[in-house]
Amino acid sequence: MTTNSAHSTHVPDADLVLIGGGIMSATLGSMLALLEPQWRILMLEAAEDIAAESSDPWNNAGTGHSGYCELNYMPDPADGAKPAEIAGQFHLTRQWWAHLVRLGLLDPADFIRSAPHMNLVFGDTDVTYLRRRVDTLKADPLFSEMEYTEDPDTIARWAPLTMEGRADSDEPMAAARHPRGTDVDFGALTSALLSIGSTEVRAGHTVTGLESRASGWTVSGSTPAGPFAVHAKTVFVGAGGFALRLLQKARIPEVRGYAVLPVGAAFYRCSTSAVTSRHRAKVYGQTDVGAPPMSVPHLDRRIVDGREHLLFGPYATFSTKLLKHGRLTDFFTALRPNNLHVIAAAGLQNLSLVSFLIKELAARPSRKFAQLRRYFPLARRNEWTLLPAGQRAQLVKPDPRRIGVLQQGTELVVSADGSIAGLLGASPGASTAVPIMFDLLRRAFPTQWHGGWKNQIAEAIPDLDRSDWTTEAVDRSHTETDEALGLSEVSFG
Repeated sequence: MTTNSAHSTHVPDADLVLIGGGIMSATLGSMLALLEPQWRILMLEAAEDIAAESSDPWNNAGTGHSGYCELNYMPDPADGAKPAEIAGQFHLTRQWWAHLVRLGLLDPADFIRSAPHMNLVFGDTDVTYLRRRVDTLKADPLFSEMEYTEDPDTIARWAPLTMEGRADSDEPMAAARHPRGTDVDFGALTSALLSIGSTEVRAGHTVTGLESRASGWTVSGSTPAGPFAVHAKTVFVGAGGFALRLLQKARIPEVRGYAVLPVGAAFYRCSTSAVTSRHRAKVYGQTDVGAPPMSVPHLDRRIVDGREHLLFGPYATFSTKLLKHGRLTDFFTALRPNNLHVIAAAGLQNLSLVSFLIKELAARPSRKFAQLRRYFPLARRNEWTLLPAGQRAQLVKPDPRRIGVLQQGTELVVSADGSIAGLLGASPGASTAVPIMFDLLRRAFPTQWHGGWKNQIAEAIPDLDRSDWTTEAVDRSHTETDEALGLSEVSFG
């Protein structure tokens, strides 16, 4: 990775321009650095450093989403299709990372660690739901190692802090656990991926214009020293909340009618070693009625810069910014005559979400901390700090039947000629960056994909085209990637 000063406005032409310095752009850049080492790849980042938004470890959940315990992926306990899709994608991600480790291009100790994923739910309704969910998933080889219990002693062994102080409670409770979960620092991973090959990073370069040319695109913008412009054969827009606005500026018909709604969050963080050393898992709860998908409460073990922390949240916040370090006018700059009715319709169809957000915003600190104590009864106020997290842009798509619909997850948009692409939406985002970028390579570079790229990638990822995950395939994938990534099952007492 080569980083140039923001005060240089001379930008040479490039084969590929990456807009945005996060995990998505870094993943794509590292892939092409191996596939086409002679290409000139340029990354333009508006901030003064890379991974400053959703890829920053304090701006995202950092779990390495695997579909194991994210209950919002499976509202119907009898339908495990979505969790299976996510789990399969994360296997591909692990295989790619393991390949880079074997090549000596990544050090897994810098970004990934074992952290079992758990569920903890309360009340008869959610206990019944979780029991049915686990019964459904255990029939799939991707989830065969899941465990379920309603025994308080077992829950206390899996996650001691969640049970201490409940001695007099007779409330029904249940927990599920998968030992193969991970904790991922996507900020550290972004930096590591950018060290692969010779991707040139230009920080402090804000892109404001995209103009189509016969041989590609002219990407223009500003720096503290003045305007810049660069010609690129291909452009990828991985600019988080700004991605839609930039794709609109490119005037590609594929995003006509699309809109985004800003969704903010905050987390409580504890860094007291006497507390953090006693919680080894990521505990997911059940979201409240009307809550957005990304608001599922979780008590997370996190390791950032070698130090253990606990995070609890998220708590919904509101801002019209589309990036954490953006402006209050951001949301309005993405409004167009063709998406106003889409946003209005989506709002009318999600009144429960609107009601939830209003209640969350009005909640006093004591109520917020009471939510934490639901999962950690003996939590002390003086050991926890409320921190603002990242801003996400929830995708709203036009729908012929309902005019506008909020979409969970991410969507890759690729122009008809493949010369420009962008990623819209939010979670599980970072955790599925690898299969998303494989999809981009296939759609944006079909000639190169079938001419050799696919075979090169398939050598690194044996399950690239797998749709049926057998027990043998799952076991092999776990064994090979665990060894390369230094992962092991966490012992519970």
